[in-house]
Amino acid sequence: MWKRALRALWPQGGWGRAALYIRHRLTRLPDPPDKIGRGIFAGVFMTFTPLYGLHFFLAALLAWVLRGNVLAGLMGTFFGNPLTYVPIAVVSMQTGNWILGIESDPEDHRGIGQKFAAAGRDLWDNFLAIFTPEKADWADLSLFYDDVFFPYLVGGVIPGIIAGLICYYISLPLIRAYQNRRSGVIAAKLATLKAKKQKQADGNASAD
Repeated sequence: MWKRALRALWPQGGWGRAALYIRHRLTRLPDPPDKIGRGIFAGVFMTFTPLYGLHFFLAALLAWVLRGNVLAGLMGTFFGNPLTYVPIAVVSMQTGNWILGIESDPEDHRGIGQKFAAAGRDLWDNFLAIFTPEKADWADLSLFYDDVFFPYLVGGVIPGIIAGLICYYISLPLIRAYQNRRSGVIAAKLATLKAKKQKQADGNASAD
């Protein structure tokens, strides 16, 4: 279990190697660059939402709506990882608070992680309350929605679009160049095979 948890935070070979693998897989997808780019946009955009656990499904759905490559959308969600989720959350929430005109409570010193944990405890305790005499208490979950979830959801739209567009326009020339190079290599191999077969045919004709 500890090894699995460690691999989730830091994959074998590091995140740099994981990023190279994802880039390699993206460039080998059989669709046109713009379609792959739309899928990447969908995946990156979804990482700026607080809908954890649904990023894969929603990225695939958005990629399909945008007529992008669904697999590229799934891979694009790896933009969100243990190294980037904290800055993504901070930027999204600050943007959401600015849009909604919300000022943080100076008496509330709890961080985002603590509010996530408190909301999770509320869900668990209220689930147990169904089977026990305890009364359900939604105070922490309500506070989480007002202070974290809703500002995060609203504020993630703008930075999500910006990050998605940046990744889209960066990916287009890279994918196009890789596909052109790969097409050239395949064409060269086919030409070599064709020449070899022609040479063999000419040799057989001379022997006859």
